[in-house]
Amino acid sequence: MYRNLRWRLLLTLVVMAAALVLVLPSAPGIRNTTLGKFLPDTAINLGLDLKGGIHLTLGVDVDKAIENNMASVGQDIKASAREENLALLKPSLLPGPRLEAVLVGADKQEAFELLLKKQFNSLKIDAKEVQADDKVKYLFSMTPEYKTYLSKLTLDQAVKTIRNRIDQFGVAEPDIRRQEGNRIQVQLPGMQDPARAIAVIGKTAHLEFKIVDDTVDPASVKQGLVGPGRELSVIRTRGAKGAESETPIVLKKDAVMTGEYITDARATIEQNNNQFSVSMSFNARGAKVFERVTEENVNKRLAIVLDGKCYSAPVIRDKIAGGKAQITGSFTQDEARDLAIVLRAGALPAPVSVLEQRTVGPTLGQESIDAGMMATGIAAVLIIVFMAVYYRVAGLFANTVLLLNIVLTMAGLAAFGATLTLPGIAGIILTIVMAVDANVLIYERIREELLLGLKPSEAVHKGYDRATLTILDSNTTNVLVAIILYQFGTGPIRGFAVTLVLGIVMSMFTAIFVSRIMFDLYLSKRPADAAVSI
Repeated sequence: MYRNLRWRLLLTLVVMAAALVLVLPSAPGIRNTTLGKFLPDTAINLGLDLKGGIHLTLGVDVDKAIENNMASVGQDIKASAREENLALLKPSLLPGPRLEAVLVGADKQEAFELLLKKQFNSLKIDAKEVQADDKVKYLFSMTPEYKTYLSKLTLDQAVKTIRNRIDQFGVAEPDIRRQEGNRIQVQLPGMQDPARAIAVIGKTAHLEFKIVDDTVDPASVKQGLVGPGRELSVIRTRGAKGAESETPIVLKKDAVMTGEYITDARATIEQNNNQFSVSMSFNARGAKVFERVTEENVNKRLAIVLDGKCYSAPVIRDKIAGGKAQITGSFTQDEARDLAIVLRAGALPAPVSVLEQRTVGPTLGQESIDAGMMATGIAAVLIIVFMAVYYRVAGLFANTVLLLNIVLTMAGLAAFGATLTLPGIAGIILTIVMAVDANVLIYERIREELLLGLKPSEAVHKGYDRATLTILDSNTTNVLVAIILYQFGTGPIRGFAVTLVLGIVMSMFTAIFVSRIMFDLYLSKRPADAAVSI
């Protein structure tokens, strides 16, 4: 019966040693000691409710993304029609959003509609009108299936982009997830500057390169005297004392290039004037496009427009090869660094707005930790006292594995990089109770076997064997429930589910495996017919 005791004991000691190595980096005062230098970087991350930080609920303007997509499709239709030798007047975007395009040549309808079917099956023709001047006016809208797909894609891209930006912020364990109603929840533990977080997270970062039309007087544009395809913008400048000013400028509305080709962006400082700027690198295709754009517009000004604001408009002296460009605009160091972050992470597919903002102070977080630890301590002490009094020596075994269970659960949190939250502490308290419940089932079964007249060693053997199936059955059900909570729950619920799953798995290991080792050691040192203290 005790043949494998040595190996089981050795396995338990190895597991507990590994658990201590994982848990120690989270103990106060260990990380900066000599011992801490030899330990892995597995400190338990604290959630927003324990560490303090920022909670944001963002609304994503999916309708704007759909509108932008329709406008982009309009440009693609015109380019594709030109390749097929079809004359198409510039498509215009209508409310809805819908797209209006005019085909020159009524006899080209079949060829044009075949092109649409092959390359633009996300559109459907709502109306078609043959006009008197041998032109055909088409009215398009997006298919419902593609609109649903695009809405989901927009939210997924927004979550990914926001995560990329936050990761470059260096925030440990941010929680970013989609919610119903085109919303995104963002939790940033440990961050205390909501203004900067909102500025970086919420910046759409839609970068465009547009040609400046210096032939138009900005003053006339203000009066509404602007030709087709032109728009009024402003260049932001900062004076020597930090005062900002804006100068009006007229741009050609169509962008000659966008920021989709950017592969890298870095904040740099110019040696000649010590001003901060942002240097960009393009991919291979972007380098070719930028070279062509600069070659075709020599001696013209190229405006660099971000989210509708013109940051600079340098004169193109010659074509620029090499796939590099620079944004200047009287930036501060933080502004240049934050702009580089959002350009590097990519543009948001749609504008976002802050619907809810909360800041949790570190003092409140520490109070939550203290309250949670007190609750855990009280629950553990009451259970330990009850088990020791009611089950005597067997109760001491249960108390020992109970402490081991807590250590193993915390080690699991550290190993998987999970975040400990206040509901997570509640999950730990619940698993303490469940771990004791498993021991109670085993001990009561052993008592029944002893009453039937079995020897202590046989009673322990049968008690463990017959109670194990019941424990596995009940805990498997609880694990499945916790997995469902994790899959469909929000931040606090998921924190509870994580500790619940870890606690259940560790409690089964300690109650079934480790406490059995303690009983076998206890019985191996006693006569076969000696009574068991249970």
